[in-house]
Amino acid sequence: MILGAQLYTVRAYLQTEKDIRRTLQKIAEMGYTSVQVSAMGSIQPATLRAICDELSLQIALTHTNADRIVNETEKVIEEHDILGCNYIGIGAMPDKYRGLDWYGYFAHDFREAAGKIAKAGKLFMYHNHNFEFEKIGGKRLIERLIEDFSPEEMGITLDTYWVQAAGADVCEWIGKLKDRLHCVHLKDMEVRGTAQLMAPVMEGNMNFPAIMKALEQTNAKYALVEQDVCQTSPFECLQTSYNNLAALGYR
Repeated sequence: MILGAQLYTVRAYLQTEKDIRRTLQKIAEMGYTSVQVSAMGSIQPATLRAICDELSLQIALTHTNADRIVNETEKVIEEHDILGCNYIGIGAMPDKYRGLDWYGYFAHDFREAAGKIAKAGKLFMYHNHNFEFEKIGGKRLIERLIEDFSPEEMGITLDTYWVQAAGADVCEWIGKLKDRLHCVHLKDMEVRGTAQLMAPVMEGNMNFPAIMKALEQTNAKYALVEQDVCQTSPFECLQTSYNNLAALGYR
């Protein structure tokens, strides 16, 4: 697995081209060799690709606006060709699909785009939170998703923190989804009293040596560190996660 940084972690520092250059320089200096593009301000794909090439950063994955994936599929594919990126992701299921009344339309609305993405040699990637593990009509949404889309149509960007937050077993779900896990999000969970907080990898209570060992048995190509909410500087959090994972032998 290639260790990368999910840029959503540092989204406040990605809203101008100047800041994007500065931030990517810091990410490269930490030791990361890949990034996920998410929550970034306006920048031309060719410009972003050039910056990343200068810094020897591979663009592993994006989180792309769901409406654009459905309605501007060919343009989105073209942009990802420029970026050199084969994984086109959404950060979450749009709100309207999350209940039983409307979920059935999700596959209907996204399957054509997923098929076009697959024909272009890329893969549509779905990123989970905890709500996908709620049982609706006796079945979890995550289970419905893998029934409704083939592995060729949709991969899962498994988020370790949100699986834990859902009360599910992270290693068990890594095993269940192993054929779809081309990219994963790594973040830890600590507690303060009864509050659950996001933490740098191996600074919380999750069993990351076991999680990483389980991921080695999957198709995972990119292990992307993400921390939506940081208790200190997000750059400090990304560096701590990198150092801890590097100590386990991941780079």
